[in-house]
Amino acid sequence: MADEERRPRRLQVATMRPDDSGRGIARLPRAMMNELGLAEGDVIELIGKRSTPARAVGPYPEDEGLAIIRLDGLQRANAEIGSGDFVEVAKAEAKPAQRVVFAPAVKNLRLHGSAHALKRSFGMKPLTAGDVVATTGQQQIMRGDIPPELRQMLTAPAYSLQEIRLVVVSTVPKGIVLIDANTEVELRPEYTEAKEARRADVTYDDIGGIGSTIDQLREMVELPLRYPEIFERLGVDPPKGVLLHGPPGTGKTRLARAVANESDASFFHIAGPEIMGSAYGESEKKLRELFEEAGNAAPSIIFIDEIDSIAPKRGQVTGETEKRLVAQLLSLMDGLEPRQNLVVIAATNRPEAIDEALRRPGRFDREIIVGVPDESGRREILAIHTRGMPLGEGVDLPELARKTYGFVGADLAALTREAAIEAVRGIMPGLNLEDGTIPPEVLDNLSVTRKDFEEALKRVQPSAMREVMVQMPTTRWDDVGGVDEVRERLREGVELPLRHPDAFRRLGIRPAKGFLLYGPPGTGKTLLAKATAREAEANFIATKSSDLLSKWYGESEQQIARLFARARQVAPTVIFIDELDSLVPARGGGLGEPQVTERVVNTILAEMDGLEELQSVVVIGATNRPNLIDPALLRPGRFDELIYVPVPDRAGRRHILGIHTKGMPLAADVDLDDLAERAQRFTGADLEDLVRRAGLFALRGSIEARDVTMAEFERALKETRASVTPEMERDYEQIQAHLKQDARSANAGGIGFIQPGMLTPRGVKD
Repeated sequence: MADEERRPRRLQVATMRPDDSGRGIARLPRAMMNELGLAEGDVIELIGKRSTPARAVGPYPEDEGLAIIRLDGLQRANAEIGSGDFVEVAKAEAKPAQRVVFAPAVKNLRLHGSAHALKRSFGMKPLTAGDVVATTGQQQIMRGDIPPELRQMLTAPAYSLQEIRLVVVSTVPKGIVLIDANTEVELRPEYTEAKEARRADVTYDDIGGIGSTIDQLREMVELPLRYPEIFERLGVDPPKGVLLHGPPGTGKTRLARAVANESDASFFHIAGPEIMGSAYGESEKKLRELFEEAGNAAPSIIFIDEIDSIAPKRGQVTGETEKRLVAQLLSLMDGLEPRQNLVVIAATNRPEAIDEALRRPGRFDREIIVGVPDESGRREILAIHTRGMPLGEGVDLPELARKTYGFVGADLAALTREAAIEAVRGIMPGLNLEDGTIPPEVLDNLSVTRKDFEEALKRVQPSAMREVMVQMPTTRWDDVGGVDEVRERLREGVELPLRHPDAFRRLGIRPAKGFLLYGPPGTGKTLLAKATAREAEANFIATKSSDLLSKWYGESEQQIARLFARARQVAPTVIFIDELDSLVPARGGGLGEPQVTERVVNTILAEMDGLEELQSVVVIGATNRPNLIDPALLRPGRFDELIYVPVPDRAGRRHILGIHTKGMPLAADVDLDDLAERAQRFTGADLEDLVRRAGLFALRGSIEARDVTMAEFERALKETRASVTPEMERDYEQIQAHLKQDARSANAGGIGFIQPGMLTPRGVKD
């Protein structure tokens, strides 16, 4: 029976979840474990082109019954197999190691540290000479399917704040060994070439959030490189090129490297500026030589980063060098022999700038979008970047993934780095930097806490938002008073669909796309928009008509298109356009510059309800002259909800006074209820002014004043006045009654929209 158990079985290889990567475990089917007589945590040998050990663990719940083995990228590289290949699995025995020698697995990395920390990091992990292994941080093991005997191995304290890859240079005895208390561990400071070890600097495990993209790229690149005979048998040419495009920082370059490593192909990298030479014909010569070198080293991948810089549209560039370079690239890609086993991958974030001749089958056969990751994708990426990080107990990665909307992979890497720096900043006061070493007990207690991540979130913005540089609003619903009904309508219109999109899909209804807040000046329309974005946990882009209007022909429309494109990239997003009437006045009214504003109106109409659908993007407009806005914007599908923000009533005024006096030391005689009663028709802005004036009067009396008395409020009340007159209130009531009706009649063909007797541009009746 023992011989039967040791006989290897074949299983197909699949990738592992990022959480499990680097931990030295392999997930097998239960039936196979029974056949081989394996208990959870037993050592197995994985036999591909090389042999490497792992610890056997049961399958993920979704894999029950499937004949697959899940391995991480390091294990696949160590066994020299790829995802989709077959690997032999056999039961193995691990001997206690007398001596193990480690070295950095990557060049240009110099390490010095205690071998004791390494011993703890790799205790219980089976190793063999030539393997590449990774240090991992102290992670929270969320799932209950890990056996207790493996928990010590999986929660080994971190060797450092980042994941470091090491190569096992040699072991005594040879074969599969385990590090125990008696093992002598040596760490060599510099890179040592491991014999016959495959590159494992980047694998599919190091890329998260783009699973479907990886699958598409694998079938286009890995398949023809590793199994060219399939295409020969089918009588078709394998693909020659793939164009990856998407926003910066989504992982296009990293993805190309991972494909090269997993395909066991030679990797040739071209950066745009490097290829450009000063002499005539030098650039083309460099390109020809590189393609020739790649052809000789086949199977090969040529990766051209920022291809728009070396292959721009020939009709739009004046330099002859660029035109010749594009022509050379076209002829080289056309000249690729189908059986040359060479694939070209290019990456750009400006696909529209590339010469059209490259974007056809036979050159770049497929264009793959590497998009902004969704919430589950961000969770995967965070798991990858915190693999080598000792996380504190309060760190909740799913919650972080929910908060980091609009973040791409590079942003999440920056976030984890900032959090780590924040953790280091916390221990700096206790360090004696003159010693030049950090005490081991300080390193052991070093961990990255929830507070570190919260501080890092304040400093790291989504890269697509950097150009806008709008801070996440800090205004909450508690900071907005006197508009309870408006608040509820905004909550159900914006917060619900952005936070619970599944509920809307379940009922088959679409959320509102736009909200128009209108009402007298100072009633809190801008404040409401900020609070809406903050409470819905959405990115906030605030813009004014002056930002969007330009004197150059066509520039205004481009600015608006860019604004909406950016909002889609970092969704969920709230776009706030203040003083909307100046940007989109009624067409045909002859106000301002009719040609510019009419084109702007058309562009906004198309963006809000055009061919490209708005997903998780809400537009909030604010105006105090809604009757000047083009009626086509006021129909369902554009600004679905027209919300009147009224002058606050007595209870609302009391609430607003409470908000503005929260940080003010009030004397015992101050009666806010009485002030609210007497401040008839005061808006939120008027009440803020009232409180500010009362404080100034107190300081005018004595610069040492400790509180503000009712007498100061009385004086302030005499000096200030309500900015909304009874006539204006009546006008707004009239507008409220007629607004939707007028929009309907105008959309049906009526042109006259500005009602005589309503608000004129001066804000009062004629």
